[in-house]
Formats: sequence, C-alpha cells, structure tokens
Amino acid sequence: MKNSIKTRFGLFTMAFSLFLSTGCSDFLEESDPTNITAESYFETAEHAESAVISIYSSLRSVRGGSYGGSPWLMLEFATGLADSDLGQADNSNIIRNLTNTSDNAYGKAYWDSSYKGIANANLAIANIPEIAMDEAKKNRLMGEARFLRAYYYYNLVRIFGSVPLITDPIDLGSENLYASPESVENIYAAIEEDLTLAEASGLPINDTTGKVTLGAVKSLLSSVYLTMAGYPLQKGNEYYKKAADKAKEVIDSDQYSLFPSYADLHDPASNNIGENIFMVQYEAFVDPSNWQPLIIPYNMNISAYSEQTGAIYANQNFIQSYEAGDKRVEEKEFYYTTYTSKFDRNETVVLGGYFLYKHFDIVANLETASSDLNWDLIRYAEVLLIYAEAQNEISGPTIDTEEALNKIRRRAELVEYSGLSKEQFREAVWKEKWHELSYENVTWFDMVRLRKALNVTTGNFEDFVGHKFVYGPTLTARELLFPIPTDELRNNENLVQNPGY
Repeated sequence: MKNSIKTRFGLFTMAFSLFLSTGCSDFLEESDPTNITAESYFETAEHAESAVISIYSSLRSVRGGSYGGSPWLMLEFATGLADSDLGQADNSNIIRNLTNTSDNAYGKAYWDSSYKGIANANLAIANIPEIAMDEAKKNRLMGEARFLRAYYYYNLVRIFGSVPLITDPIDLGSENLYASPESVENIYAAIEEDLTLAEASGLPINDTTGKVTLGAVKSLLSSVYLTMAGYPLQKGNEYYKKAADKAKEVIDSDQYSLFPSYADLHDPASNNIGENIFMVQYEAFVDPSNWQPLIIPYNMNISAYSEQTGAIYANQNFIQSYEAGDKRVEEKEFYYTTYTSKFDRNETVVLGGYFLYKHFDIVANLETASSDLNWDLIRYAEVLLIYAEAQNEISGPTIDTEEALNKIRRRAELVEYSGLSKEQFREAVWKEKWHELSYENVTWFDMVRLRKALNVTTGNFEDFVGHKFVYGPTLTARELLFPIPTDELRNNENLVQNPGY
C-alpha cells in the first residue's frame, strides 16, 4: 500500500489541484503551461491514474477536524449512544442534544468533501475514455471512479436526502452550476448504475493496495440494495433479495474473513487485508490519520499525543446493553477504561468512561504520536450481517443466515443462535449490527433506513420517531435528515431546506 496510494496521494492530489486552479505542471508539454484545460491534461495513462487518485482524497476530509471536533462525530452523536467531555465542542453538542442547525460545520464538511470527490470523478469519467492507453487498465480506472462517485452520492442522499445530481464536469458557464435537487429515487438509480458498471470493469476481487476492488463494489451494492429495500424508498423484497445475493457473492468468493482477534481491527499491520474490504488510507509521518486525539480521554496524560480531547466515548448505558459475557466489552477489546500514564508506564490511570479502543493505534499513542491506522469504510463483518438480515426477509432463518450471524457471535464468545422465528432473527441481527459496528458511522444510517432505534435500557427496538435518548432528548421526524448547509442555500437558490430546520 505504501507504494501505491498512500505515498502518492499528496503528489497526485497536488498535481491535480494545480491543474484545476493554475494549470501548472512539470510533466505536460505545453507551449503555454498556464493555459491547461481538461482536454490537454488527459493525454496519458499517468494522467488518468493521477485523476483517479485525486478522487480518493476526499475520503479523508470528514476524518479531520480541529480541537475536539471532527465531521465523522456527527453520525455518532446523532444516535444518542455517544458521550463527550468537551462542553465547548458546539458542533458535536447541538447534534447530541438534537438542537442541530444548518450552520453546523460538520454537515458543511460532508457536503463539500462529497461534491469535491464527485467533481473529480466526473472529470475522470468524462475524459479517461479518450486517452490512448491499455484498455484493461482504462476500464479498471473507470470502475474505481464510478465506485467512488457512487460512494459519495450514497453518503449525500442518506445524510441530506434530495440533493443535486451532477454527473458531468461543470464550470462557471455550466447550466448545472446552480443545479436543482434531484429526487431520492433518481439519485439511488444513479448510484446503482455506477456500481453496476464498476462491477463489470475488470477490478480484482481483492488486493492489498487500498484501491477499489470488486469485493468493495459488491459489498457497497449490497448495502445500497438493503437501504433501498427499507426507508425512504421501501422497495421491499425485490431489493432485499438483491442485497442478499450481492453479499453472498462476497462471502462465496472466499477472499475475506473475520480477524481471529479484535486487536487486528486497530493494528496498522492489518490494513487492507482479511476483514478490511475498503478503507481510508493513511501513512504515519506522511499523511497520518488524525482521529487519535479525539478518542483519548480529556487531559488524562496517557498518550504521546499532546492533544488529548475526550471528544467521543461510548455511552455507559449502551455498553450495558451488550449481553453478559460478550468479549467485545471486555477491557481493551472494543473499549478501554484504563491505560498507563505517559509519565510512568507502570502506573495505571482509571479513565472514567468507555473509550473507543477499536480505533486506538497503540504504537502511535505509546511512542510516535503519528498514526498510519486506516479507517474502515466496509468490513466483512458488515457484509455477513447484511446477508443475514436481507436473506431472512426473503426466506426466514436458514442454515446460511444463522452461520453468517453466528460467525460474529462466536468471535464474541456468545451462545450461537438457532431455531429463531423470522421476527426474532430480524431483531437479533439488528442488535448484532449495533454492537459489532458501533462507532463506525454505520448505526445512524441503520436507524434511518429501519426507522428504528435501540432502547439501551430495555434492550428492545422502538420507533425512531419518539425514541428518547437516555440523557433526555427525543427524536422527531426532523432528525431523519441533516440540514442543508446554510452557505449552500445562500449560494444556490434552487436548494430547499429539509423539514424542521
């Protein structure tokens, strides 16, 4: 990976940004190097590759942030299952307290980074076909670009609902410069089309480069189909079957497997292998990951990082909703409640909460304060649970669906399920998703597509609208979407704010 995407992100993104802004590039032979257009840039296979690499860069944007805040926290505080030690982190707190507004910088970051990725994808998709280069490589690059465009739109439509659907390059003279929102159904149709074309583009089923693979395409398709089966489109059994079939193709490929140990989930040595189907790429001291300070307790002096913000940790009631004996809540499996002092590693510090060990880079926190731990966007555990849920809706529990669910439970050292009714199995899978994929930016999306939320006190699922967080606020229909950012409404009068904001 270090010789494929990671060490080339900065170079390719900078080169492509220069092309977009000033048109300067050392490797283009132009009589006027300040007058570069898309047509004159897209001439070689190297140009095609650099253009596609630039699309990946937007995956990182929502993992960044300033002191005590980061856009990815938005999707966790919206679940009611996350706590924070930072009273001054307004962007987090107004979401956690269900008083969010369109001025929230987190929503703006999701909007901007997604459309930047889409813009780069549109340029690549429009221009790469005209480049004289190896056709197989060209097709693979087009597949990567289409997957990434689909991924960005998948986030946008789930977070904001009806948004502009732009699939061609635009400039200041384009008719679509101030595009109107597209229907949610048409956005999903575009996502499905991109992923279907990516699926046929000749991508490898799996590799260790960190680039898009066929396994990632099929996995994302299974997630998209599962969402289309539920709210807001409610396409039902046809799409549950599509979701189950795509997830089963990934399972039957035998290219992915659960890690034997939860420690592998936050070990940089396991980046892009095993359970990790598609990840955001980082490299220590070059482009390090930057969420470590957010998951370290506030000023408890346990880390090599000077910044320790306590920006997010697990709600204790959620921890108590795990089954007795669940290995995931044992110390330093998914969560940690103690750590050693940076002043004396033989001294144990009690942290006062359940912090997120599944995202914790041990070497970076003990020694280097620079992390190359990747962030999982798709991991195999989710594919197993998508298959179990979707197939159950078609056929009820089967040997295969039970095995998919029980693989997750065996690793957690829990009793395996058998003999459940369709309704019992459905909720068993939901609960496993809440507990296995916690704090991975998955739970809120599940809450919205199911219109359900886990009552962590009773252990039962209840309607999304009217669900009360354990610390007080109650969800309304407003919280099924995030607000369109204020700046976007001001810049584009064709946009319409979501209800309630």
